[in-house]
Amino acid sequence: MSATAAERPRLQQRPARASGDASQPAFLRGHSPWLIAATVTLATFMEVLDTSIANVALPHIAGNLGAGQEESTWVLTSYLVANAIVLPLAGWMSLLIGRKRFYMACVALFTISSFLCGLAPNLATLIFFRVLQGVGGGGLQPSEQAILADTFPPKKRGMAFAFYGFAIVAAPAIGPTLGGWVTDNYTWRWIFFINIPVGIVSLILTTFLIHDPAHLEKERRSRMKKGFSMDYTGLGLIAIGLGLLQYVLDKGNIKDWFGSPTILVCSIISALALISAVVWELSVKDPIVELRLLKNRNFAIANILMLILGFVLLGSTALIPLLTQQVLGYTATLAGLVISPGGLAVMALMPLVGFLESRLDVRVIIAIGLVTSAVGLFLMTHFATDVDYRHVAIGRVVQASGIAFLFIPISTLSYSTLKKNQNTAASGLINLARNLGGSVGISISQTLVSRHTQLHQTYLAAHVTSSSPAYRGAIANLAALLNHQGVAAADALHRAQAILYQQLGQQATMLAYIDVFRFMAYSFLASLPLLLLLQKPTSTHPAAH
Repeated sequence: MSATAAERPRLQQRPARASGDASQPAFLRGHSPWLIAATVTLATFMEVLDTSIANVALPHIAGNLGAGQEESTWVLTSYLVANAIVLPLAGWMSLLIGRKRFYMACVALFTISSFLCGLAPNLATLIFFRVLQGVGGGGLQPSEQAILADTFPPKKRGMAFAFYGFAIVAAPAIGPTLGGWVTDNYTWRWIFFINIPVGIVSLILTTFLIHDPAHLEKERRSRMKKGFSMDYTGLGLIAIGLGLLQYVLDKGNIKDWFGSPTILVCSIISALALISAVVWELSVKDPIVELRLLKNRNFAIANILMLILGFVLLGSTALIPLLTQQVLGYTATLAGLVISPGGLAVMALMPLVGFLESRLDVRVIIAIGLVTSAVGLFLMTHFATDVDYRHVAIGRVVQASGIAFLFIPISTLSYSTLKKNQNTAASGLINLARNLGGSVGISISQTLVSRHTQLHQTYLAAHVTSSSPAYRGAIANLAALLNHQGVAAADALHRAQAILYQQLGQQATMLAYIDVFRFMAYSFLASLPLLLLLQKPTSTHPAAH
């Protein structure tokens, strides 16, 4: 018996509701977008974790491979240099071979090179495989962000970027703790071996769940028909400029910056190469890095905000463990545990921020994040040499809570006024901004600590003289205490002076860290006026669909 006219529409709608095709882009092929988000976040978390997990293992690597401490830092530098070069090329590579193929190639290269790093018999071989690992890892972050931007509609991107934010923010927080535990209980080689099962699972899931959207495939075929020429000049200039810049940032503090001829020459070559790259990329038809995207006001400001975010996030993440070990005498594991509560706070707040983003103006959310994180940094300026674990952890938790309100809105903002076919190229640039900000943050903050320690030490020493009644009284009391404990009178005086000098150095170092935390707080507050220049993103913007 045939269906009535009223029944036919309902019968026709049932298959669409069952498959989900009516509400999903065709390239999802019925898969849950959240499953896709979890799949790409898995590999990105592994890659970001690897940038920090090796830090605490450097002494073990140096000792095991018979290398010096400074030589062993190339294990970190080589990875960062390769990573920085590949990041902005992700969009071009995705158009050349397809985004899914590029993403899977990066996961495969990262996984294989991780295995080879674990087997490395000497430092030179380890550094070579770390370069390959950095090349593979460099394509993961921009590819994931572009996949999420295409998979989720603008109204749901906030929650989607919460997955991505979890990897980017939480991984550096738990990396040192996990790296220390693995190294202490097994061997440094296992910090690389643990990537292998994660990489294999990621490859399997990506094969079945992730597919390139139609607009990306259409553009790729169009480019191939016209003749996809390789921008060798742009590639060379970017590789030289970013590679040397990363080297300068990583080694500058160790080599006394421009006091070193090597750093000076590398800085000049890097600056010339990057300036030439900008001029060249803006003039060629098919640039390897699409710098023209920065003409978009929201995207340009989002890159500046992400640069500042990377500066403060990674700079503070590197400084706090150093502070607790140098000044407070914490072990490496306890120093890592100071960072962990902040990572937990970020994980707890990310879903809330993703939820709020669809209901509040992202500019308001970013302002809340900047102010909250600045408050956390100002709390750290009240640290003293006798500060306990609880207060250090609270300062970090407040600061990290602000970071949670920044990463998702800035990521969403960067895509809000772009066209779909610009997502992958935009991802490379926004991730490059964050990574360069992080490198600058780590380098500048450590330099400021070193220089300001000397300044404070000079100032404090000027007040510690034999003509000072307070100094003479302190020396006398300390010498009497040592003498009472059985130390000879002559030795007690020398020991008392040595103890006071050690305390002076400790105070100077603490004051230097406080200066840097204050500088970071002001950096966030100084970013607030940028929000007034933003266009309000709307889900109905024609470029967002």
